[in-house]
Amino acid sequence: MTNISADQAASGEKTILGHPRGLVILFFTEMWERFSYYGMRGLLILYLTQHFLFSDEKSSVMYGAYTALVYIMTIVGGTLADRYLGQRKAVTFGAILLVLGHFGMAFEGSGSKEIMTYEGAEYQLTLDGRGGDANQIIISDTGESQISFNEGATAMIIADPAAVGLPAEISRDAYTTRVEREEMYVYILYLSLALIIAGVGYLKANISTIVGALYGIEDKRRDSGFTLFYMGINLGSFLSSITCGILGIVYGWAWGFGLAGIGMGLGLVVFLWGQSWLEGKADPPSVEKLKEKVLGPINVELACYLAGIGIIAVSMLIVMNSEIIPDWFVGGLGLLVLAGLIVYTVVNLQGVERDRMFAALYFILAQIPFWALFEQAGSSLNLFTDRLVDRTIFGWPVPAPVFQFLNAGYIVIFAPILAWLWVTLAKKNREPSTPVKFAFGVFLAGLGFLSLVAGIGSSGATGLTAVYFIFLIYWIHTMGELMVSPVGLSSVTKLAPARVVGMSMGAWFLYSGLSNYLAGVIARATGAETIGGQLTDVAAAKAGYASVYTNVAYVAMGIAVVMLLISPLIKRLMHMDHHADVSKEGADPSDYQGKADKLVD
Repeated sequence: MTNISADQAASGEKTILGHPRGLVILFFTEMWERFSYYGMRGLLILYLTQHFLFSDEKSSVMYGAYTALVYIMTIVGGTLADRYLGQRKAVTFGAILLVLGHFGMAFEGSGSKEIMTYEGAEYQLTLDGRGGDANQIIISDTGESQISFNEGATAMIIADPAAVGLPAEISRDAYTTRVEREEMYVYILYLSLALIIAGVGYLKANISTIVGALYGIEDKRRDSGFTLFYMGINLGSFLSSITCGILGIVYGWAWGFGLAGIGMGLGLVVFLWGQSWLEGKADPPSVEKLKEKVLGPINVELACYLAGIGIIAVSMLIVMNSEIIPDWFVGGLGLLVLAGLIVYTVVNLQGVERDRMFAALYFILAQIPFWALFEQAGSSLNLFTDRLVDRTIFGWPVPAPVFQFLNAGYIVIFAPILAWLWVTLAKKNREPSTPVKFAFGVFLAGLGFLSLVAGIGSSGATGLTAVYFIFLIYWIHTMGELMVSPVGLSSVTKLAPARVVGMSMGAWFLYSGLSNYLAGVIARATGAETIGGQLTDVAAAKAGYASVYTNVAYVAMGIAVVMLLISPLIKRLMHMDHHADVSKEGADPSDYQGKADKLVD
């Protein structure tokens, strides 16, 4: 049990295990929120390709736009909470939106249909299940038969042609296909994703802020409190990847998404029940300000909630049209924001402040290649695992979404080890500087994909890749993540002048979002032809994955080498000697939270 100081005892603070009892409420709220988010995230790309029969390319870009907006909208939610709503009201509103969004995902309809037209007659092409173990079948008025495709997918091979009244082999040029979707359920999908985007925007950053508000700046319990909170985050991620992944693939999409929604519902109940335990630490900065009228009967508080409706509308529009958003527009937005940050730094800052701000901008930008590769986990890597990996473990074919538990599991295991390593090296004056750690992290992102490419090559042209290569790439990427995310977040908050820390963290989230969009662009390049959401040409798909993954791996590793070469310059801009390096923040396991969306301070 953590010791309580005399001041804390005198104040009559109510604690659990030596910590403010509000931490328990925040722990379980965040655990269930992450349970819902990662449970849905693991199923999403498979749901898009197999249930709605969107192409790999469209699904990947839609997924990238969705995850990018999740990051970007935290800027809006955090700003509204800081200035007007307060974190308690913002988190409550965000949780309500999340519950609605997650339950909306469970309304799937009967699914889209892929119709084949051959010699004037129509046949339905579908799967006999979900996930990579489902078989492609063709259905006619007289029966159904399993189908496959020859090498090069130049012809469809029908296992039981008599059952469907077709020849045993049909040339690819002899038939056409089209997809029929239930438009109402497609729009429910778009709306549900938009609700989740807005909900995370209001909840994610603000619940982390409440944790900080429970402790004084000099409170010695602060670091261990964040460590406990961080464990809740990874516990939710770990549990959801297993449970929602299995339910969604084995029993039905609605079961997996429904469980994610139940998880978020539990988080909302916990937060509402325990608000008194927060002891006013997350209340609005000014209740009177919230009551001020801004337009007719609309006061400031209602305007903040209406802003959430605006976020939903904008997000829904972007997700719906993600495939037609030009890449140059997103890149141009990034360059425009960067130009603004540079101008601000040059005009408004001087001396050491200016140098440190430039160092902060470096870290904000240097995260891009890492997250662009790391975030393949939910999109192209998820599809690859589903379709092209031998997922049988101890005789059971493990659903692809389940493997996403590896990241959270590895963090729990290796974060304390890495934290201990930094402390040990620091005592010997051999700890790598923050810029060097960052370079190593980006290098590992590329190395992880090269290891997977080696696995692809070892399995031949059409064979399944051994599952241990999936364990390997997740481990390498997690080790890289522990080099990038905690030290980057810590560096930005320490290097940016106090008056622009909020702006700097907003920039961090913005570029995290742009990184996720870039991840969608990379995933789009791995897209392959499918029937019913399953591959028609395994050899071509494997070659495509190997080519894209090799190229992005070498680019990332090349960038890492450049980062390593300029690391002495960045270290000088930081104006911190080795013993005061902000990377020492990494010595506290509470900093090792994984992704920027796991920010706890």
